This record gives sequence, structure tokens and C-alpha cells, in this order.
Amino acid sequence: MIRLITLLAAAWCAATVWAAPPGNAHVASFEQPALSADQLGVIVNDSDPDSVAIAAYYRDKRGIPAANLIHVRFVPGTPVLSREVFINLKRQVDRKTPKGVQAYALTWAQPYRVDCMSITTAFAFGFDATFCASGCTPTRLNPYFNSPSSRPYTTHKIRPTMSLAAATVAEAKKLIDRGVASDNTNPAGTAYLLSTSDTARNVRAADYETLRTQLNPVIPTEIVKANQIENRRDILFYFTGLVQVPLLDSNTFLPGAISDHLTSAGGVLFGGSQMSSLRWLEAGATGSYGAVVEPCNFPGKFPAPGVVMAHYLQGETLIEAYWKSVQMPGQGLFIGEPLARPFGGYTQQAEDGGLRLNARLFAPGVYDIQAAPTMMGPYRTVAQLPVKWGSREIRLDRVPPAYYRFEYRGIPTPPATARQP
Repeated sequence: MIRLITLLAAAWCAATVWAAPPGNAHVASFEQPALSADQLGVIVNDSDPDSVAIAAYYRDKRGIPAANLIHVRFVPGTPVLSREVFINLKRQVDRKTPKGVQAYALTWAQPYRVDCMSITTAFAFGFDATFCASGCTPTRLNPYFNSPSSRPYTTHKIRPTMSLAAATVAEAKKLIDRGVASDNTNPAGTAYLLSTSDTARNVRAADYETLRTQLNPVIPTEIVKANQIENRRDILFYFTGLVQVPLLDSNTFLPGAISDHLTSAGGVLFGGSQMSSLRWLEAGATGSYGAVVEPCNFPGKFPAPGVVMAHYLQGETLIEAYWKSVQMPGQGLFIGEPLARPFGGYTQQAEDGGLRLNARLFAPGVYDIQAAPTMMGPYRTVAQLPVKWGSREIRLDRVPPAYYRFEYRGIPTPPATARQP
């Protein structure tokens, strides 16, 4: 909780005449950094009728500007693109991308790989063999990992990419609908961290106890020492490590849920010997991740549960939170509805001459507090407010009746949950 007592009494000019809101202070706006629909480019393969249909549906449901639809043509339906074909496609996409676009959505499930890279990482960075690995070796790092930035292209010169992957157009529409339905719902769900009997794939479990301690005040977090859960009705997060995940269809995933399994080939969406990451979406999740090329069991090549949960709970979109959680994403595929944002929004309450704001989790950092006599302004900065990791409430005590805006200015040292596993 952040509490500011007697907000800048000296900063208020005695000569100012305030046409203040009756009785109490009110929040005019509180900036929660996150990507918006006008910052997402939607790449559509005009040679693939399913891609065209998914793009049209997504544009309608999310209000994507027409200029942000980026049209290309290539032979659809094959799992792997050659680097030569991809490099030509990427040149076309770069040329057609509006300047304000910060991230991409792909409107197909195949191809999901470019030579030795996942297609989502290839579109984010361009084809780069340093994101590939020969055997069990690390790959190039993601500069966006655990970044505070809400403008990845502006800050890091990359456009995180996610595939609206589905076996059919009908399944893609269900996925999109779940993402839209999740927005600003602040769902009362649970994070399930499974510690399985598969030693090689259970490497993320080493951090589970620390994560539970840090995240339980924000979201109920349950460590399950088993290979599956069943008949759960409140899944928001489900992280595990197995080749095949049993009993998925017995569970209920809330809109916006994120789930993945650490294994060698979850990103091989069709025809693989291991469970496809598409199974999570078909069971009701809104986002997932899987390797398209053997990554070995480096935790840094898979989502770090504490990082993705922290950023998501702070109100970031699914694509931002997921992309920020993988240190070495070159061999991994991101799938889901990119703009899903269950934890956006906040509530406010005027009380005892002050103001209280509540959210599931406020993004840590420094905020400028601006005040004005009317909703329309003029606003002037009257204070700076530091917000620590873990804050769910902000209180301004004994402040003059006025309208207040909070503008995000930066971030302090990252919390333990958002550091490398």
C-alpha cells in the first residue's frame, strides 16, 4: 500500500480559485502502461482464406485500424518457411508497417517456424541465426525480457509477435472472443504451479516456493505436486513440465488464462509426438507457448512464471507479459490473443477528505500527480509518487477537492519475482 499524507499543501497557491468537484477529490485518469489496438499490426496471408477470415474477425472485435492490416502472400499450410522466403516476406511487412505499430499478430497457425527459429521470434527480430542453437547451447538474449517499456519498438527496436493460432476459423474466433471478454474483469482465479515427476521438464519448480510467497497476496497461488489437476473451475495460470498434460478438458480456464508446458516440441502445433500448445487454447486458455526446435531444458528458453504473472497482474496485455518472461525466445512460439488484458483498470473512492485507488497490482515506478479544477483542466504537476512492487492500494490523505491525473514516468529496481529465475 502507498500512502501520501497531506499532499503537497505548500504547492497549492492560495490565490488559485478552484471550481472543484463537489465535496471530494476525483481521479480523472490513472495511466497503466499497456499496448492498445492502434499499436498492433495484424499480418494477413491473402493466399489463405482462413487467415483472411481470422484477420477480418479480429479487426472487427478489437477495433484494429484498417491501416494496421498488413497484407502478404505466400503458400499456406506448410509448417516451416525457408529463411529465403521469410526474408522477402519480412521486407514487405517492414515496408508496409505503420510507424505507430509496436507489435504484431499473425493470423495463421502454419507456418509456425522459419528454418531454425519460431515464426513469432523471426517476425519480432528478423531472421537471425544467433537465436538458433546447435545442440544444448544458449541463444541470443531478449532485450525486452522483464522490460518496463510499454513501447517495445520505440525502446528496443523489436515488435513482439503472437500467433492467433487455431486449427479452424471457428476455434480462432473462440480464442478472440475469450481475449475480448477478459478485458478489465479483474478475475478471481488461481495460479497453479505443477511440480511433476518428469525431472528433466520440471526445472521451473525450483522457484515455486518463492513465487508463492511473493504472489499469494496478489493472487491465490497453489503448488501442486502431481502430474495434473482436474475439475478446477478457476484457472488463470497453469504452468507445468510434461510431454503430455492429462485431464485438460476436465478443467475450466477463465477468460485471459495463460498456460504452458515445458517440453521439447510444444510449439510443433500439428503432427508432433508431444502435446501441441494448441491443446491449451482448445481447452480454454487464452495464451500459450511452446518450442518449435529442440531447446533442451534451459529455463531461460521458456516463460518464467513469476515474470509473466507480475507483468500481467500489473495490467499489461498478454503479448507484453508473455514476451517479457522469456530470456531466450528464438526457438519458442507465442500463441494466443495478444491484447487480452484482464487486469487493466482500477477503482477509486473518495473518503475523509482524501482519495483511495485500488487495483490488482499497480505497476511499480514513479508517477507524476497532476491536479486541475475541472475534468478538462488545465492540469499542473503537484507531486511525484513512488509506487513499490506489490502495491495494490494508493491513498492520498487530506487533499484539496480537485481532479487528479497520474502519469507514469519510470521504474525503480525490479522486484524479486521479475528477476531472472
